[in-house]
Amino acid sequence: MSTAEPPLEPEEIWNSIRCDVEAEVRREPILASFLHATILKHTRLEDALSFHLASKLANPSLSSMLVRELIDDSLQAEPTISQAIIRDLMAVRERDPASHGFWQPFLYFKGFHAIQSHRVAHAIWLRERHSLAMYLQNRISEVFAVDIHPAAQIGTGILIDHGTSVVIGETAVVEDNVSMLHEVTLGGTGKSVGDRHPKIRRGVLIGAGAKVLGNIEVGEGAKIAASSVVLDPVPPHCTVAGVPARIVGRPEYDEPAREMNQSLTGRHDSGSGI
Repeated sequence: MSTAEPPLEPEEIWNSIRCDVEAEVRREPILASFLHATILKHTRLEDALSFHLASKLANPSLSSMLVRELIDDSLQAEPTISQAIIRDLMAVRERDPASHGFWQPFLYFKGFHAIQSHRVAHAIWLRERHSLAMYLQNRISEVFAVDIHPAAQIGTGILIDHGTSVVIGETAVVEDNVSMLHEVTLGGTGKSVGDRHPKIRRGVLIGAGAKVLGNIEVGEGAKIAASSVVLDPVPPHCTVAGVPARIVGRPEYDEPAREMNQSLTGRHDSGSGI
């Protein structure tokens, strides 16, 4: 694994976003009004994000002003959300080669938007305002095509690349530094009730179209190949592939989520089951 750069402070990331956006205003003046309203008129990253998400999630039943108040209230009540925003931004910048700076995912990447919106819905859910949290979930799904139950527990340093058609169920747990691509499902196996969704441990990489079903654990540092269907627990630091998924090797790195290597290279364990 390549040596990681020292982590940036929140102020450095915000200043980087503002600097890049100022340059974009000069390059693309047709977007000047949008960029000023969304970024340049704000003094904090959190204020810009609440404005931006509110403009996307609002509808005739819930004004952007009211949505923004909900977001701001959640950020104030749960200071850890601000830290998660920074870690998620850094995850996108580090792992997604389409991200040129922090400003692009902040403004345009709906996987990032969906995660931050979920964090707000989750904070509201924890305050027992379940109807409102479910309403926000519905709007998040409509706007970003990412359906995360507000009770699901999502860590930090998360990348949902592209985002479209990602589904994460009510009792799912996703730990820190996990990466997943579009059309991933962390779902149940049918009509079972209670704790029924997957537990994804730290550093896991889940390829596009993979389905992980049931109350099973995907161990730390595992890799799930694209389009696999995982029905059984996955040991830590194993690569699984197929329908149903079977162990086909081991990732080259301890946290494959950081490397985003979708191939099945690495140590090969032919014929292994899960």
